[in-house]
Amino acid sequence: MLEVTNLSAWYGRAQILNGVSLNIQENEVVALMGRNGAGKSTTMKSIMGLVRHTAGTVHYDERSILGGTPHAICRAGIGYVPEERRIFGDLTVEENLEVGRRPPRPGAPAWTLEHLFELFPNLDERRKNLGKQLSGGEQQMLTIARTLMGNPKLVLLDEPSEGIAPVIVEQMARVIAELKREGLSVLISEQNLHFARLVSDRAYIIEKGEMRFEGSFADLDENPEISNSYLAV
Repeated sequence: MLEVTNLSAWYGRAQILNGVSLNIQENEVVALMGRNGAGKSTTMKSIMGLVRHTAGTVHYDERSILGGTPHAICRAGIGYVPEERRIFGDLTVEENLEVGRRPPRPGAPAWTLEHLFELFPNLDERRKNLGKQLSGGEQQMLTIARTLMGNPKLVLLDEPSEGIAPVIVEQMARVIAELKREGLSVLISEQNLHFARLVSDRAYIIEKGEMRFEGSFADLDENPEISNSYLAV
């Protein structure tokens, strides 16, 4: 579904990514792991066209999307949940969701408000609340739900467990499992090894803009020096 090959990216003269390659198959959850500043968010932003100085190739559904505009990439079927959330604080939960509404997409789940409220019962209870009245975890749920209203086939989740309460992290894990059951593919940027293990089929580890590991969590367990070198705080 997504094939990234030798992706490099720059902010000004500073090179952040150096030959990053990864792939995601249909109906697969993949974790992109690494410490803060390793290049996880830049990888996702480069895929989404939010970093303009890039090189390499990015193919989605066998079409080249590197260099495309963010709105065109979104319309092609990739949903992006940024780490910053960026909800509309002065709109209600329902209004935030309506902002993300797109027509049904062939081969992708068609999400409705009621389906999303079943998936996120916290939001159902607060559907008339303003976005700025939600907790951090509820805002994270709202950002994911708003992205799903676009009926994507692939979702990029940037640090979904960052800064939220453990009980919400558990709910988030159940949500990602449900997305997979619905047929979505998911790429998760994540530092939390426990959370990544709960929700992902396999993992990549990035450090200083270069891939250092690709494989299953069983492979990672057999090589603890990798976790110690690239994930330990």
